[in-house]
Amino acid sequence: MTQTPLKLGFIGLGIMGAPMAGHLLAAGHTLFVNTVGPVPPQLTAAGATVCPTGRSVAERADIVFVMVPDTPDVEKVLFSEYGVASGLARGKTVVDCSSIDPIATRGFAEKIKNLRCDYLDAPVSGGEVGAKAASLTIMVGGEPKAFERVKPLLELMGKNVTLVGGPGDGQVCKVANQIIVGLNIAAVAEALVYASKAGADPAKVRDALMGGFASSRVLEVHGKRMIERTFAPGFRIALHQKDLNLALQGARTLGIALPHTASAAQLMQSCVALGHGQSDHSALVCAIENMTQHKVMPDT
Repeated sequence: MTQTPLKLGFIGLGIMGAPMAGHLLAAGHTLFVNTVGPVPPQLTAAGATVCPTGRSVAERADIVFVMVPDTPDVEKVLFSEYGVASGLARGKTVVDCSSIDPIATRGFAEKIKNLRCDYLDAPVSGGEVGAKAASLTIMVGGEPKAFERVKPLLELMGKNVTLVGGPGDGQVCKVANQIIVGLNIAAVAEALVYASKAGADPAKVRDALMGGFASSRVLEVHGKRMIERTFAPGFRIALHQKDLNLALQGARTLGIALPHTASAAQLMQSCVALGHGQSDHSALVCAIENMTQHKVMPDT
């Protein structure tokens, strides 16, 4: 361990939050946790202390991480009657790793700042695989001094940790990330459906494309999932749909057009309508398959 042990809090122990919290524990820090539902037993076995409310987490920890699904969830965690804000003391720090609305984030940051505390928005990319491997990309918005103080902790959970700008800019970066990832998933889905329908072996097509300019992390990971029909969630379609809706909402505010983002969002919506909202976002291929009445590979 290279750091002095710190008193940390972590709220939201889902698919990604649980392994992220585990890395903090493994580094020797004291961890106070709160989540909806049962706390993963591996965290309590490693020494995490379960707290009944966000307030109690904030009262006991100097830095509180939040990892929950959506903007209203963050607002509730922070500002409800027994929320984090009610337990903060001057000089503490809140780090929100959720992917939420950048405009709302700036309002949350201002409220926390008024309590004489620091606020960083630090959304992550990399899904369950990246969370478990501590290889997440973490995009941070906030004050440089607060970032430098928290950066060693973020580096326990991710490999690419970047201060993008001021409050909310981390969330802006995450929305941009989700646009790129969503469009890439749609492109890979269309390419593999096309190849399969044309009579080629989609697995061999993917292997060939991995050696060319079309190669990408999405083709590598999600292309394989589309072929193998393994859609257990690493990052759920419903959450990616939420992120693309944030992009389109922002586009309306900014007065710009994002036509391909709108198309990807509609494909996500189609997947939700088909019952795939809780599947991995690679299951977006199901929307293309439904329209073409042809599957990349038969379900096993």
